[in-house]
Amino acid sequence: MAGSKTYYLTTPIYYVNDAPHIGHAYTTLACDVLARFHRLDGKEVFFLTGTDEHGQKVEKAAVEAGVDPQAFTDRVSVNFRDLATAMAFSNDDFIRTTEDRHTRSAQAIWKALADNGEIYLGSYAGWYAVRDEAFYTDSELETRADGTKVAKTSGATVEWVEEPSYFFRLSEWQDRLLDFYDKNPDFIRPESRRNEVVSFVRSGLKDLSVSRTTFEWGIPVPGDEAHIMYVWLDALTNYITAVGYPETDSELFRRCWPADLHMVGKDILRFHAVYWPAFLMAAGLEPPKRVFAHGWWTNEGQKISKSLGNVIEPNALIERYGLDPVRYFLLREVPFGNDGDFSHRAMVGRLNGDLANDLGNLCQRVLSMISRNCGGSLPDPTTRQTEADVELITGADALLPRLREELDVQAFHTALAAIWAVIGEANRYIDSQAPWALRKTDPERMGAVLYALAETIRKIAILLQIFMPGSAAAILEQLSVPTAARTLSDLDVPLRPGVSMPKPQPVFPRYVEEEEEP
Repeated sequence: MAGSKTYYLTTPIYYVNDAPHIGHAYTTLACDVLARFHRLDGKEVFFLTGTDEHGQKVEKAAVEAGVDPQAFTDRVSVNFRDLATAMAFSNDDFIRTTEDRHTRSAQAIWKALADNGEIYLGSYAGWYAVRDEAFYTDSELETRADGTKVAKTSGATVEWVEEPSYFFRLSEWQDRLLDFYDKNPDFIRPESRRNEVVSFVRSGLKDLSVSRTTFEWGIPVPGDEAHIMYVWLDALTNYITAVGYPETDSELFRRCWPADLHMVGKDILRFHAVYWPAFLMAAGLEPPKRVFAHGWWTNEGQKISKSLGNVIEPNALIERYGLDPVRYFLLREVPFGNDGDFSHRAMVGRLNGDLANDLGNLCQRVLSMISRNCGGSLPDPTTRQTEADVELITGADALLPRLREELDVQAFHTALAAIWAVIGEANRYIDSQAPWALRKTDPERMGAVLYALAETIRKIAILLQIFMPGSAAAILEQLSVPTAARTLSDLDVPLRPGVSMPKPQPVFPRYVEEEEEP
């Protein structure tokens, strides 16, 4: 796959009016795994994340904090960079919508839309949710007992807004969007989300207000600085800003656009799957190849909210359970795309069951036996290799095509399940072959068994680099696999008999509950 087109994937850019939480970590983690996989598979990857720093919501948060909006965003944006470091994310760029490159790009797409007759000046009167930075119709609202109107989908309070506004001719894109969805059935995933979007568009689209005049924190509309650009037109443009727009003839833009994947939470799917492709096509640009909308997390069965005090903070999870167990749990526990529940019990179950017992124990048993019984050198299997050994290694060889298939549709949970199926086979193999008994009766056969196990562990560890980079690296170090020999193309290059291995160390210690002080 070397020399193939760049694989370009993005997270949404995160609002800086709040601290990073598990939802931010989850979205970016999914992208990180895909980025790591495609890099190891020989592709040139461009992985983008960043922060969305304009809009009424951010302006209000800055006022409440007693600082000007730029100082506020400068301070809070760092928290999202720190999250990327804490979670070992491998993003290639971090974009901020307050950067000059982004202002230039956003104003350029506005000019392209205006030049194409897609924007006109009018006035807006309707319901607006500051928290969602979104406009809602009456049918999308419900009235609570206290008389407050809220959006049905998010629960955000709405307020009546009347002001001059520029409008994007979204109503004229209804049939063209439906035609695009029909010709590109994989554009929206999972399928349930695609059905939601198609139903929404079929129900009828109205022209979209794309400017505001009642606050100032945003990008000025070109030629009319009394207006600022609607935050979603501003924010969505970040995906082309980062690859060089408006220089569409640049090497980076030509290699990267259209993006291969926008990863988003289900709450912002409409902006990405309806407004964004319409904006792009109206400006003469191609839409991205896929938008994937994942579900939300609850905490011990409860909806996560600041008012309940149950927000899950990523750094606290890492401190308690370790980085790689957290990365593993988030992508293994629930089918990606569905909603999931975080619980301490489930986390410990995965850590002690899947990681410590299944994978950790397998590595420790095999490497310890090589250390004790083979002088710390990998034995030569050639004289006593059997069909059972070949079958075990062949099962590990089948993982790469399976992972390509699963990750192509963002099925992280089934990709991990496939790896753990091979780990299970390896554990059953070691029990059936009983190399500890062969040590006295048939040491050459013991060596062949241990080699087959070490080779299987090597293949598993190379693949696990995409999910748990630190732990996988520790396993490969103990197998004396050079750093340069850990790509997916190296899966077919077997371990060399006789190589010296260091004394093994446990990679996944069991989680033990701390006893409460009396």
